[in-house]
Amino acid sequence: MAMKLAERVVQLKPSASIVARQRVLELQAAGETIIDLTIGEPDLDTPAHIVEAAFAAVNAGDTHYTVPPGTPALRKAIIAKLQRDNGLDYAMNEVIVGVGAKQLIYEAFAASLDTGDEVIVPAPYWVSYPDIATIHDGTPVIVDCPEVDGFKLTAKALEAAITPNTKWLVLNSPNNPSGAVYSREELEALAQVLRQAPHVWLMTDEIYEHLTYDGVTAISLVEAAPDLKDRTLIVNGVSKAYAMTGWRIGYAAGPSDIIAAMVKLVGQSTSCASSVSQAAAAAALSGDQACVAEATEIFRQRRDRMFEILDGTPGLAVRKPDGAFYFYPSVAGLIGKTTPQGKVLQSDLDVSLYLLEAAHVAVLDGGAYGMSPYLRMSFGGAMADIEVGCHAIRKACEELV
Repeated sequence: MAMKLAERVVQLKPSASIVARQRVLELQAAGETIIDLTIGEPDLDTPAHIVEAAFAAVNAGDTHYTVPPGTPALRKAIIAKLQRDNGLDYAMNEVIVGVGAKQLIYEAFAASLDTGDEVIVPAPYWVSYPDIATIHDGTPVIVDCPEVDGFKLTAKALEAAITPNTKWLVLNSPNNPSGAVYSREELEALAQVLRQAPHVWLMTDEIYEHLTYDGVTAISLVEAAPDLKDRTLIVNGVSKAYAMTGWRIGYAAGPSDIIAAMVKLVGQSTSCASSVSQAAAAAALSGDQACVAEATEIFRQRRDRMFEILDGTPGLAVRKPDGAFYFYPSVAGLIGKTTPQGKVLQSDLDVSLYLLEAAHVAVLDGGAYGMSPYLRMSFGGAMADIEVGCHAIRKACEELV
């Protein structure tokens, strides 16, 4: 007799990006040549000095459990990073290390949400925010942030979304999937609304912080509004900027009470992050930062090449992102078009499936990110794949009638 699963798991949707990645791997294993533009990580290798720090930790016998909030060395490196890059001061008991940034979002919601609590999630959003809130009995409140507003939450929209039940606002800048980056003025406007709602906490996901282009700088809302620091949880990590996705290290900084609650949960779940990975992350944050600038320049070149090929493609409305490594083009001009096989495209999901079949290119539909009709296309992969994939997309779009 099969076990009756918990309702929270039955209702939980699998991550769209992980499902897409698995589908690509299955097709490739079956012999298909698929260009994967769903990738949510850099294809770059972890910089050598970071890898060497991991080997040094292993050779020194640093292979045991650490304390749940993270090694003192890594937490000190995080505190120094926040002061150096953001001008923010945190104490050791205001910082926690997790098995990736996703775990810390999970633990923060687990520590704070009760039934009926609302979490404001601007759309388009990273796929996991609403589901992590839901699994902890929270109610996601999705606020559309249309392209005309740069895919960014406005003060007016935030004010309209706040209710007495609002517990959190989640703000992701630079944004996945749109690449939008909030300016200081935009953050100050949001902060003014939050000052009128002292019961609302702010979670800022800054994982793409250093990946910005054309002179744009990503600013933490706490930098723009220091008075909100006592109800803000900053979430970040080493995955994107340092090409360390597989090392699984994220970190959070915030008031000591929410950090202490998260530490308790970590102690009862993962116990701690990998000691070796923590040593590598400390080297990443405290070492030479030239590798971050080098990676950003590589992504800028890929972004510009993707735009060059896709701009002017029939049915696609393409805009350059200011940050992260994703394009989020509108495919409104493709809805209603007919494929060479006679199928009418009725949604962005249909478009993504058509591109997979006709162009052998995998992309993600905007519906997975809360806003249609769009596609998410990553330039985190190799330039050769970007060129082949984008030319194939353009050709497939030109064949629609």
